[in-house]
Amino acid sequence: MWLEWARQLQAIAQTGLAFCQTDYDRQRYLECQQIAAQIVAMHTSLPISQVQDGFSAQPGYATVKVDVRGAVVRDGRILLVQERRDMRWCMPGGWADVGDRPSDMVRREVWEESGLQVEPVKVIGVFDANRGNEPLEFYHAYKIVFLCQITGGQIRASDETLAADFFAFEDLPPLSIERTNPRHLAEVRAHLLDPNRPAAFD
Repeated sequence: MWLEWARQLQAIAQTGLAFCQTDYDRQRYLECQQIAAQIVAMHTSLPISQVQDGFSAQPGYATVKVDVRGAVVRDGRILLVQERRDMRWCMPGGWADVGDRPSDMVRREVWEESGLQVEPVKVIGVFDANRGNEPLEFYHAYKIVFLCQITGGQIRASDETLAADFFAFEDLPPLSIERTNPRHLAEVRAHLLDPNRPAAFD
């Protein structure tokens, strides 16, 4: 609950700073941002200066971030990569970059993290990444999961991943839950069983 409050307070402050017209309003929004930073620092190991620097790097109207993931299935097995950060497994993907199309982003992320070339063929779903599991980051995020077909490449690890491999849906390794959770994988499997299934969304 504290994270949700801090996130909302930070978003109000950030948007207010983008549109305020008086020094009085600016000071009030800066105070709101300071309170949000104190809440985060109190509940984490982050120094308040680092939290404030993170807030300052997000100017303008507060909007959600976008995370893309590639669901790559071969012979009924799902491709997962082992993250260096937490040693756990997830579908390849990451934050979307400004200027790139979502389909281009997922192609690049799968290639960079697994060595496989893919073509996105369908949107599995658009999920609220901050509900039902631990958040990806302090900031609110949406996750877009694409069903992809392999077009080339060779499976390998990368600078970001320790390993990449295919797993049976019934025998998964420990998941990096904030990146890929059982709901995402269940939806992938449902689309494999029913190609006409519409995209899921929150």
